[in-house]
Amino acid sequence: MSKGYYEFFCPVKVIAGEAALEHIPFELSALGVSNPLMITDKGVRGAGLSDYVITACSEGGVEMASIFDDVPPDSSTEVVRSIAAVYREQGADSIIAVGGGSVIDTAKAINILVSEGGDNLAKYSGAGMLKRPLKPFFVIPTTAGTGSEVTSVAVIADRKKGVKLPFGSPFLLPNAAIIDPRMTLTLPAHITAATAMDALTHAVEAYTCMAKNPLSDAYAFSAVKKISEHLLEVMDNPKDPQGRLELAQASTMAGIAFSNSMVGLVHALGHALGVICHLPHGMCMSLFLPYVLEYNLRKGKIREPLAELLLPLAGARVYANTPPEQRARRAVAAIRELRDELFERCKLPRTLKETGKVSLDLLPKIADVAMDDGSIIFNPAEADFEEVLEVLKSAWDDM
Repeated sequence: MSKGYYEFFCPVKVIAGEAALEHIPFELSALGVSNPLMITDKGVRGAGLSDYVITACSEGGVEMASIFDDVPPDSSTEVVRSIAAVYREQGADSIIAVGGGSVIDTAKAINILVSEGGDNLAKYSGAGMLKRPLKPFFVIPTTAGTGSEVTSVAVIADRKKGVKLPFGSPFLLPNAAIIDPRMTLTLPAHITAATAMDALTHAVEAYTCMAKNPLSDAYAFSAVKKISEHLLEVMDNPKDPQGRLELAQASTMAGIAFSNSMVGLVHALGHALGVICHLPHGMCMSLFLPYVLEYNLRKGKIREPLAELLLPLAGARVYANTPPEQRARRAVAAIRELRDELFERCKLPRTLKETGKVSLDLLPKIADVAMDDGSIIFNPAEADFEEVLEVLKSAWDDM
């Protein structure tokens, strides 16, 4: 891309901090709506997280039109149509999504149907297919990783056709994202680790990939700093609300960054591994991050931006004591050290072999699928099939 031109876009209002949820009634009234449909999943409902939202709304004079709490981990067009029917039957006028990536993507797709009418979701698949604003939509993330609350994309499975439908439009962005530390206090250690590594990957790829720009750099750099400073503290003290808030803010900031700068080979490989071996996305990101960075360095790319990231990754003392020509490799080492610490705390796999679910004979298939992933276009170093396969072999057993 031309270094003299870039675009940056993020119109989502972010409401963050203690008692952020209590601001929802005001945000609804400001848009002239008062009858929201809450969309969530069984895990969030069972953990009592949705109760915080219900109470906050009720105390502000807002009652839910209905609550749908059965969004599956991998949502589908059938699920979207069924919830859209509930929205219409209950006379809802807005949507509140409370959950992780699947819930948020599902809510985005539901908003398409209830705003545009009909049940043919596939009609709007692709980029730029939506031509007007949708219904008022609010997102309350319950993980600190996907950044979906500030991204203009969604992916929904069409099970009958055996494909995943992508959607991309600025009209998919919510009116507001509510970041409240209460929503992530009960996250288990392994999910905390995996989702934080997802956010870290968003930030690092945003800072090193081809479409990076000064504004996305600012968000990405700050996200890396927050994750590096607070992740291990939260792993050791999971009920720390300030640490949880810092990780949640980092996820949102990384989401803003990569939405404007794109991601690269880590995501291409992660998407392929997730499809073939059904591993969680955050785990896939953690698995591939250092190996892709090392590949890009060997190709003579990303040395300068990666060297800059040593500062937020390892702190001022390490940065100052590391010779400039060694800072890029020391940044990768810092990521490896963080992964080692997470492995000690919750056994988050560091290699494909450690997952116990990826056999060597699958690597060519993973490489083949990764080559067709759109993310690879923005990787700073080109990679052919054999080179991608070599990265996979490096990630198989790092001994």
